[in-house]
Amino acid sequence: MKRFRRFILLSALLIVAAAAAAQNYPVKPIRIVTTEAGSGTDFGARMVAQCISGPLGQQVVVENRGGVMANEVVAKAQPDGYTLVHNGSALWLLPFVQPELGWNPQRDFIAVSMTDQSPNVLLVQPSFPAKTVQELIAMAKARPGELNYARAAPAGPTHFSAELFNTMAGIKITPIPYKGGGPAVIGLLSNQAHMMFAPAAVAMPHVNSGKLRGLAVTTAQPSPLFPQLPTMSAAGVPGYEYVAMFGEFVPAATPPALVNRLSSEIQRCMQLPDVKAKFLAAGVESVGSTAERFGVIIKSEMAKWGKLIKDSGIRAD
Repeated sequence: MKRFRRFILLSALLIVAAAAAAQNYPVKPIRIVTTEAGSGTDFGARMVAQCISGPLGQQVVVENRGGVMANEVVAKAQPDGYTLVHNGSALWLLPFVQPELGWNPQRDFIAVSMTDQSPNVLLVQPSFPAKTVQELIAMAKARPGELNYARAAPAGPTHFSAELFNTMAGIKITPIPYKGGGPAVIGLLSNQAHMMFAPAAVAMPHVNSGKLRGLAVTTAQPSPLFPQLPTMSAAGVPGYEYVAMFGEFVPAATPPALVNRLSSEIQRCMQLPDVKAKFLAAGVESVGSTAERFGVIIKSEMAKWGKLIKDSGIRAD
């Protein structure tokens, strides 16, 4: 009984201490670690940093790390609410294709809030014979193994979108790997590749200028970014859906009160009209979500894409 009372007392003291820490938080600058400077992920991180710094009363700085280093840095950081990582599917899906990575999305991170999302756009040259998704599928079936697609990073949005298309349409379009989204688009523009599933931000200027033609967007619902394009599902691949999602994460064991404080501020920011407008201009849609909701979405994404990775034999280059 005495041990039980001590346990209850200790638990109560810890709860009080955590509540006090949350009330005083933050007392020093916060950093958001993200990918390379100038990337779409970097843009999202800087939008969040600018928006939450005022309400939190502290400077929020963005730290850029190349490759997968952003995730590694935050996985090993102190769980005190002062270090976040802003990233997309590379955080929760890359370990499926590179098991030797130094982090585990479920073990090492807590989801804080989804911040933004974007469709991919199926792009072809204006002169490409297929004018619709159905015509493209028919061409691919008539010419098995002859068509190809430009692909950026392995296990990334351009890769997964195309492999999901292969699986659901019952076709085989061969990937041509490039060292990034920019070179992949150049490959498509120069006729080195037949098609590409490009992020909306990358696709937008080329579609608007007429240099490339969009056939469909990968979201389940029509996108306000490309209102003239049908969804892949409506265009000939029923049930098709791919959404590139991005958000904030903190190290595992970060106190729930701090997670909820950060989540509340990020959700508020993502609904501000000027923030929404800036995201749309950059080719993405601001979202915002509770920590619990984002966590559920991540688990669902891992189940869905983990199966596709296994079935398709996708591996990192």
